[in-house]
Amino acid sequence: MGKRTLIHDILLKYWGYNGFRPLQEDIILSVLEGNDTLGLLPTGGGKSITFQIPAIALDGLTIVVTPLISLMKDQADNLRSHGISAVYLHSGLSRAEHRLAIDRCSLVKAKLLYVSPEKLRSRNFIDHLRHMPVKLIVVDEAHCISQWGYDFRPSYLHINDIRSFFPDAPVLALTASATPEVVDDIMARLHFSKPNLFSRSFSRDNLSYIVRYGDHKEALMLKVLQATSGSAIVYVRSRKRTKELADFLNKSGIKADFYHAGLASEDKEEKQNRWKDDRCRVMVATNAFGMGIDKPDVRTVIHHDLPSSLEEYYQEAGRAGRDGKHSYAVLLASKPDKAILSRRVSESFPEKDYIRRVYELAGNFLDVAVGSGYNQVYEFNFNLFCKRFDLRPVPAHSALTLLTQAGYIEFTEEISTRSRIMILLTKQELYDLRLDQETDRVFQLLLRTYTGLFADYVFINESLLASRLGISEQAIYEALLSLSRLHAIHYIPRKTTPYILYTTSRELPRYIELPRSVYEEQRSRLERRIEAMKAFAFTTDDCRVNTMLRYFGENPDKPCGTCDVCRSHRKLTPEQQKQSADNLSRSIMYMASQPGGHTIDHIIRETSAPEQEAIEAIRTLLDEGSISINPDGIITINTI
Repeated sequence: MGKRTLIHDILLKYWGYNGFRPLQEDIILSVLEGNDTLGLLPTGGGKSITFQIPAIALDGLTIVVTPLISLMKDQADNLRSHGISAVYLHSGLSRAEHRLAIDRCSLVKAKLLYVSPEKLRSRNFIDHLRHMPVKLIVVDEAHCISQWGYDFRPSYLHINDIRSFFPDAPVLALTASATPEVVDDIMARLHFSKPNLFSRSFSRDNLSYIVRYGDHKEALMLKVLQATSGSAIVYVRSRKRTKELADFLNKSGIKADFYHAGLASEDKEEKQNRWKDDRCRVMVATNAFGMGIDKPDVRTVIHHDLPSSLEEYYQEAGRAGRDGKHSYAVLLASKPDKAILSRRVSESFPEKDYIRRVYELAGNFLDVAVGSGYNQVYEFNFNLFCKRFDLRPVPAHSALTLLTQAGYIEFTEEISTRSRIMILLTKQELYDLRLDQETDRVFQLLLRTYTGLFADYVFINESLLASRLGISEQAIYEALLSLSRLHAIHYIPRKTTPYILYTTSRELPRYIELPRSVYEEQRSRLERRIEAMKAFAFTTDDCRVNTMLRYFGENPDKPCGTCDVCRSHRKLTPEQQKQSADNLSRSIMYMASQPGGHTIDHIIRETSAPEQEAIEAIRTLLDEGSISINPDGIITINTI
C-alpha cells in the first residue's frame, strides 16, 4: 500500500474525513519520507492532524513537545476516543503518574507522548526516553524556539539534545504565525538537514478585519454584538475585566460567560462546554481561552484590549470563521491605547536591578539556599509571592520570564490539575475491604460513575459526586482521603499552581547576568512588534489585511476589499450614498430622541460613519430644524 493511500485510509478510519485540508497531505507525506519539515498553518488550519496521522502510520512512538499544558489531557483524551493510545508528562503530575506514562511508552503501548518543554531538562526522563522507539519528534508552537519570536522559551533549545539519540527520526515543527526571520531561525535552531517549509497565505478571504474607534469600548462592543449574530469571543487582558464585561453583556440581554487561567479546571470545562453547546453566546476571556478549542462557527472575535503583537492578534482573531463562512475580527481602539502599548515595553523589561531582586526574593520565598536547588521543581504561589513582598504583578511576572530566558529558572505558568484517582487494589482484594457506611457509598458511586479506574488515573468531580449522594464536598474529600490511607486508591486532589524549576543552582543576585540577546535585543524586538500593532490599529489609509500580510513577509497584489479601510474607500452608487445618508440621519435622530438627548461627541462616537461625515449630517439636521443643540452641547430632537 502506498503512503498516500495509507494516510487517506487512516484519515477516514479514525476521523471519518474523505479529504485533507490544504497542505495537510503535503506535510504528512514529507514527514513520512523522513524529511525535517516546518508547517506554517493559520489558526484553524488543522495542525494536529499533520502529526497524528504520521504517528499512527509509523511503527513506534511520536514525541510531541508542546507548551500547552492545559490542553495535553484534552488532546490525549480526544485521541483515545478515536482508539489511539496517547499519554502526557508535565511538572504537575505525581510520581506515580509519571511512572505509568513512562512504562506505557517503554512497552510500546502508546503511539504519542506529549511532553512539556521543561521535561527535556530532566536527566531521569532523558534516560528513559533514549531507550524508547521514537520515530518522529514534533515541535508544536515552534515559534517558541526562536529568540526572534514573540514567545521565546529557552527550554525549547533542548529539543536538539533528544535529536541526537534518534538520528533517523525527522522533526516536524508547527506554528500558526511567524515572520520570515522567525521561520529561518526555527529551521536553523532545530538543525534541519535542509530548508523545508510548507506555508499557506496569512490571508483569510472569509474574515473581515474591522477597527472601531471610541473611548467607551463597552458601548462599541455591545453595538458590534447587536449588529452581528452567532457565537463570539471577546478578548481582554485582565482577569477581573472578564467577569465585569460578561456581567455587562448579560445585563444588556446578551448571554455571556467569562474565562481565565485562574479558574478551577472544572469551572473551565463547564464554561467551555456551555459556550461550545451554544448555551451562552459570548465568552469574555483572556488569551488563555481558545487554544485547541474546535468550534468552527465562531462568527465574531472582538478585541476589547489591543494585543502586543500582530502574531498574537492574528492567532486570536483567526478563531473566527474556521468553517469558511463570513466572519468578523473587530478591534476596539481608543487614543489612550497608543500610550498603553508603549508602556508595555517598560513593564515587560523592568530595570535589571529589579530583576535581580525578584530572583533573590523568589529564592527566599521558596526557601532555596544559595548553591542548591539545581534541577528541583518548586510549587510557586505567584499571587502570594507578590503580596508578601509588595511587588506589582506585571513587572514581577516579566522579571521571572526574563530570568527564564536567561537560563536561571524555568517559570511555568499556572497548571490547573483536576482531581484524579486510580484504584490500587485488584477486584478480588476489594471484596475484603472493610469500610464505614459513608465511605463505602462514595466508593460504590465512584465505581458506577467512572470507567478505567483499575488501569489509569481518571479525572473525577467531587461536586458531582456530592450532589449525587446528597452530602457535602468536604465529606467526599474525607472519604477519598480515607480510601487513600487504606491504599485502596491513589487520590490526587485538584490544585492550581505555577512552578519554578531551578535550571542552575541558586546564585547570589550580583552574579545574575542578563545577556544582551535576552534583554536589549528582545526589548528592541518588542518595540518593533508594538509599532507594527499600532500601525495596524491606527492607520486609516491602507488595507488592514495588506498591512498584516506585509508584516508576515507576503507581497499582496490588491486590497482585501472587506476591511473597514477598504469599505470606507469603496465607491458607492448614488442610490447607495442616499441610503447610507438616510441611515445615518435616522441613527442621529434616534439618539437625539432619547430622554435628555446626547452630546455631539457621544453621537459622533456611536455612529458607524467617519467623523466628518457624521458632523455634516448633524449640521444638515440642525439646518432643517429636525434637531436642536443647547448651550451645553446637548442635542435633542425637535417635536412638532
